[in-house]
Amino acid sequence: MYPILIVFAIGMAIAFERWIQLSRIRNANRKMWDRLQPIVVKGEFDHARKVVSKDTSTISQMLSLGLARQGAVRRRDDIEIAMEEGMMEIIPQLEKRTPYIGLLANIATLLGLLGTIMGLIEAFTAVANANPAEKADLLSASISVAMNTTAFGLMTAIPLLLIHAKLTSTTGQIVDSLEMASVKVLNCISGFARRQNQTDDAS
Repeated sequence: MYPILIVFAIGMAIAFERWIQLSRIRNANRKMWDRLQPIVVKGEFDHARKVVSKDTSTISQMLSLGLARQGAVRRRDDIEIAMEEGMMEIIPQLEKRTPYIGLLANIATLLGLLGTIMGLIEAFTAVANANPAEKADLLSASISVAMNTTAFGLMTAIPLLLIHAKLTSTTGQIVDSLEMASVKVLNCISGFARRQNQTDDAS
């Protein structure tokens, strides 16, 4: 059971670190987007570039690439590709270490089964040399002890799997919010470019 306990401790340590990190990222992104959205809607892209350049949130990292490209080119595809490159760098940071929690949950289950099998082997070995009158009691007691390992492994694995699912869901929500922000910024840039072209044509 001690290896299972160690696995549980490692899994909970990773889960705690990931939860704190993802919560911090989500709050920073929300705060930054609430500040940046009105600026982008007004078409003040120079101001937006200055704002994101002074911020370290993941949404600023992504949008800074697109806004930098907006200052150099007008094509929507080029700006979109720049933001997608930023997303490709950000997503591994968000998912970092989270898969290990699911892996540790599976390891805890397997360690529980291994402990039970080893316990049963020892039980049957002991019963083989025991007094015939004591075999039934000795066997039932040994099996009961051996099954505790599987129970402990499952008690460890189930919380880790639930935490893994929650962290995965939170990561997905952050990625979805980043994609939403990138689309909104792209639409603002495209709309501003169209209005500017119409103004140029009219003049």
